Amino acid sequence: MFMPLLFSKTKTDFLEYLEIEQNRSQKTIQNYDHYLTRLIDFAGEITVTEITPELIRKWRLWLNRLGTNSSDELGKNTQNYHLIALRSFLKFCAKRDIPAMPADKIELAKSVRKQVTFLNPEELERLFNAPKLDTITGLRDRAILELLFSSGLRVSELVGLSKDDINLKRKEFMVRGKGQKDRPIFISDVSAWWITQYIEKRQDNSLPLFIRYSGSKKSTVSGNYYRLTARSVQRLVARYAVLAGITKHVSPHTLRHSFATDLLMNGADLRSVQAMLGHSNISTTQIYTHVTDPHLKAIHQKFHSKSSSE
Repeated sequence: MFMPLLFSKTKTDFLEYLEIEQNRSQKTIQNYDHYLTRLIDFAGEITVTEITPELIRKWRLWLNRLGTNSSDELGKNTQNYHLIALRSFLKFCAKRDIPAMPADKIELAKSVRKQVTFLNPEELERLFNAPKLDTITGLRDRAILELLFSSGLRVSELVGLSKDDINLKRKEFMVRGKGQKDRPIFISDVSAWWITQYIEKRQDNSLPLFIRYSGSKKSTVSGNYYRLTARSVQRLVARYAVLAGITKHVSPHTLRHSFATDLLMNGADLRSVQAMLGHSNISTTQIYTHVTDPHLKAIHQKFHSKSSSE
């Protein structure tokens, strides 16, 4: 006789499967664990077979009402992340012949398309000029800002770079991004110049491309102890945006958006931008319709039937 498996135990097996067989990043595994634990928070210690469409409907309602203030409520995208994690779990169950409801019975909530924040050329210039270049920290920060805009790197990809990773003569290198996928990165002459200036000013042998200059000192062979963190980069970008008088909320991802926007406004096609950003799905790149929509209007005006005045 088949004994129903506990969801909590099967969840652990699923997370180990993601790590060992799917080679997913620790961050992804932590997120999936967090999302699936929320189902236990709601339903208690349940078995896999007790996960039914009705239970999921009630869980979704619970997620939608989570929090007492509007600021605490989970956005539709975040709710969908919970459902994506559960769908992935149910697909795992099917693969292991564990009785469970079909994953395709879970439909994601329709979400409003996000408005993309990007910087115009004048704002970018003010941001780049914000660091004080008479210090090694300011030189580092200018190189970081230039590289983020020039390459479209995610902040996690940027802080993971070591000096040996980047070819400043060819102005290109490979980076391993989301889903452990490699993609080529190209940088501008200006970005390469600032990185060179920063590296030449350094008086250390640490491997990381960008290092911190505050906090406790510790000698390590790799130098990873001094590697700048993603949170540090987020803080410094936000600080320089304020110093530059930019009222928008600016993050490293804003510079990634600005990179993609700049490419499209100068004639790049969406597929090429998708490849340079490392998006696995073209639908993710289509958030940049603030650029493509005006292009459509221009095409309509140019090629549609001549105006009635003719």
